[in-house]
Amino acid sequence: MFGRYWKALPDSGAPLLLCALCLACPALRGQTIMAGSGPGAGVNIFNTDSAILETQEPRKDLPCTATPVKPALGFDLKFHTGYEVSIPLRELAGEQNLLTMLYRVTPENHKDEPVYMSQRVNVPSIEDNAKGDAYLQGTMDVGEGKYHVDWLMRDRTERVCSAYWDVDATLSAKDKLVALEIHPGEVRATDTEPFKDEPPVESKQPGGSLNVKVIVNFAPQDSGSATLQPLDMNALVSILRNIAREPQIGKFSIVAFNLQKQRVVYRQENSTQINFPALGEALNSLKLGTVDVKKLSQKRGETEFLADLISHELNTQEHPDAVIFAGPKAILDDSVPQESLKQVGDVEYPVFYMNYNLNPQGVPWRDAIGNAVKYFKGFEYTISKPRDLWYAWGEIMSRIVKLRVGRHAAVAASQ
Repeated sequence: MFGRYWKALPDSGAPLLLCALCLACPALRGQTIMAGSGPGAGVNIFNTDSAILETQEPRKDLPCTATPVKPALGFDLKFHTGYEVSIPLRELAGEQNLLTMLYRVTPENHKDEPVYMSQRVNVPSIEDNAKGDAYLQGTMDVGEGKYHVDWLMRDRTERVCSAYWDVDATLSAKDKLVALEIHPGEVRATDTEPFKDEPPVESKQPGGSLNVKVIVNFAPQDSGSATLQPLDMNALVSILRNIAREPQIGKFSIVAFNLQKQRVVYRQENSTQINFPALGEALNSLKLGTVDVKKLSQKRGETEFLADLISHELNTQEHPDAVIFAGPKAILDDSVPQESLKQVGDVEYPVFYMNYNLNPQGVPWRDAIGNAVKYFKGFEYTISKPRDLWYAWGEIMSRIVKLRVGRHAAVAASQ
């Protein structure tokens, strides 16, 4: 995705100025892989642009500074990399301008298969005496490997800024066993839609598919935050997608809630596939910055809501093979009363908690959901890094399958 804002840095003492940018063409929202990219394909670009990409000599006709962004492994199990660009505002002064970005990404092990990406950004009117810099950002997804990037940006007057750099996306020693969702040497445009449909997965569970219920608290890491940050949202959606891609699961029940709002946002029962678009639409209705006055007067409102939710979702006739809680720490003044948990009775399935916590040292104690899961002799996993998600899910599935086989064996023995 390409950064869609200007960030002007005036003289010291003045506030930061943020102005929205309009994209030049609706079809080019975000970075776009150009038609013809790939093995044996030819891409139609201007000869002048092609010559600049080939020279490997940085140009500053249009003064700018392009800084590569080091690849980082995301919870979606893809490497995210890109660049940041700064341009003096005075260089863009005038009624309107158009910036065209073009860059070529070449995998080291597939030099005959470069991928071309492009982006156009409309520049708003800027005064001649404008001070400070405009900042743009661009991102892309890559698989493990080394890449060479040839990048250029030009304006309407054909002034050019170009830069060239190498990218090394390498898994650390601790991450070597993690299976990425993108092939080595592969280049993709960053997906800007977190709730796009997930392709169906063929079940491979011998003796019948598993049936799981997933209960997700879609809330920010900081309980006082008025918004659910993209980092938190993408991490929670990645946890769900990781579950949705499990070939041993045949039926999903999804409960999405927000503890701050004391509200179940979305529910999906016994489906063969998680409906991500519907979930995204439901989450858009959340307004975390506002709180119902009636709920403010309830001192134990969040605790009572959580107690009712757990009681309702676990005291079920569905008999799932597992119930999985997921979300950030739910730090409440009071834990869910054991009297409420006793009403659920003995559960015949394993209970898990995938606790999304980017700073486990800052909040090392067990939260309200964790205490409830412990009461049901469940298992809690802290998800702080992408590899935590990978290893936790592998262990969860191992436990689910083992316990399911044990239950079936016990039933067969009794008969």
